[in-house]
Amino acid sequence: MTEGPTSRPLRLLVVDDHEVVRQGLVSLLERREGFQVVAQAGTVAEAIEAAHKYQPDLIVMDVRLPDGSGIEACREIRSEQPQTRVVILTSYPDEEAVFASIVAGASGYLLKQIRGRDLVAALEAVGRGESLLDPAVTEKVLDRVRRIASGTYTDELAQLTRQEQKILLLIAEGKTNKEIAAEIFLSDKTVKNYVSSILAKLNLQRRSQAAAFVARHRLPGAE
Repeated sequence: MTEGPTSRPLRLLVVDDHEVVRQGLVSLLERREGFQVVAQAGTVAEAIEAAHKYQPDLIVMDVRLPDGSGIEACREIRSEQPQTRVVILTSYPDEEAVFASIVAGASGYLLKQIRGRDLVAALEAVGRGESLLDPAVTEKVLDRVRRIASGTYTDELAQLTRQEQKILLLIAEGKTNKEIAAEIFLSDKTVKNYVSSILAKLNLQRRSQAAAFVARHRLPGAE
């Protein structure tokens, strides 16, 4: 069979902090004729450096890395190399992470439970310029998109009082309850109650998701 002009292997960078997982991915992908793993990394810093050095076509990126988030790494790499595509591969079907990944420019969000042949097919699709989401997260994301399109999603933000919006911004800055309490002259316990209320109203599971929420909604004062 004659190879066409587009038959050049996709050059891959594999990023995961667990060596066994990373080596497994490299082994799986290296066996495929259409892939060439040019580098691997275990941290955000290594990923950014390797992406700059090797200019891969495609990066397979874990979300949770020792020195930060793979989503932040995706954003930084894509801002410098928009031609490089990034697929987030994680164990967690986290709705916030999916949204943050899309905003950061990722072309796909897949769960590590995926079968080897399905991962290969997904990466080939992204290499052709397609975008994709794992079926386990697609419905949640589509539901939120529909709510945003219909205007009902903003109701969640409207539920927050002025004080709660102020505290939300402080949470997004990474401040602890104690630091927030000192800044707005409330007790630690009162702040803790506020934080629980805010997360419940915004349907967030963890306070670490607040930053993504604030950035996406461009809350006044978030700049």
